[in-house]
Amino acid sequence: MTLAPVIAVVGPSGVGKDSVIEALEARAKGIQRLRRVVTRPEGEAGEDFRRVTDDAFRQMEGEGAFALSWHAHGLLYGVPKEIAQQRQVAEAVLVNLSRAVLLQAQEIFGDLIVISLTADASVLEQRLSLRGRESDSEQARRLGQAKTPLPKGLVRVIEVDNSGALQDTVAKILSRLQLESA
Repeated sequence: MTLAPVIAVVGPSGVGKDSVIEALEARAKGIQRLRRVVTRPEGEAGEDFRRVTDDAFRQMEGEGAFALSWHAHGLLYGVPKEIAQQRQVAEAVLVNLSRAVLLQAQEIFGDLIVISLTADASVLEQRLSLRGRESDSEQARRLGQAKTPLPKGLVRVIEVDNSGALQDTVAKILSRLQLESA
């Protein structure tokens, strides 16, 4: 049985990864989003994720509950092993990943398409400020990381600027995905 590709959506904080994932899932019926497990504190909004404590995460990790896990921005993130079942029934599975784990994800999942989102610095700054999850110093640190390049060795990368309207970004991505599968 051929497994559906994993589509990793990556980019700097504030680039709109969660909005793009939600819009792609709504527009392309065969694409399913994977809910990550995150140790984000109570009260912090954002993506649709499963919230766990650090201790619960480490226990899950020790029990082999994750296909992929990593640490970033003081939090722990995990891609549940259930992604394998999703890949059997979906046309593609969307997941918000860190740029730092892309090569590992490519090795684990095999068929990985990376959607690398970018946006103008002023757009990123405005979005981070509006979401209000980080302190001013944390926002500045995240903005400083915005230009971090993708690792060398990725096989399939689609780069899209998300400074403008969400529907334009989604249309560009869907067009590029169709071209790539042809």
